Amino acid sequence: MTSTGPSRNDRTRFVVAAIAGAVGVVWLLQGLGVLPGSFMSGDPMWGVAGLVVIVAALAYAAWPRLRSR
Repeated sequence: MTSTGPSRNDRTRFVVAAIAGAVGVVWLLQGLGVLPGSFMSGDPMWGVAGLVVIVAALAYAAWPRLRSR
């Protein structure tokens, strides 16, 4: 039986945070009207939601480093 260790957990955390951050960027750009063609385009609520998701993704990715200090 092998141990997953912290490196695999860190990698998984980074991948999840990167995907969430990418979704947040798309939502932010749609909310700002930069990416047209969706019901979300030009709606400021999606811009705010995207910004919140980006901040949450950054916090999720940085949590182990912040906690160890």
